[in-house]
Amino acid sequence: MPVMKVLDHEPHCWFLLEDGGHLLLDANCSHSFISYSYLILMTPAEILQYRQRGRDYLTWLAGDIHNGVPILQASTSPYKYRDLTRSRGDEVTQAIVSWRASTWSLKA
Repeated sequence: MPVMKVLDHEPHCWFLLEDGGHLLLDANCSHSFISYSYLILMTPAEILQYRQRGRDYLTWLAGDIHNGVPILQASTSPYKYRDLTRSRGDEVTQAIVSWRASTWSLKA
């Protein structure tokens, strides 16, 4: 069984994860006193943009998710029904914990 792993990270903005050949983006969203993660499975078009534009595209994509406030009932965000946080959030947390442990041990 493939293990989800962190491929890249922009502090306070996003984590890029890989799971079984699929790319997922965990965007950090914050509105006033409410902060939350919003996890999406990247579409082929989003992956193509990432391959062409790199990390700048991921920062833009995370910002687009954030700006659309997809957690609001009245939101018309194109990401509104793509959130995988409830079903995959524990795997993401474990991947991030493992990634941080490995990067901290390399610095020690």
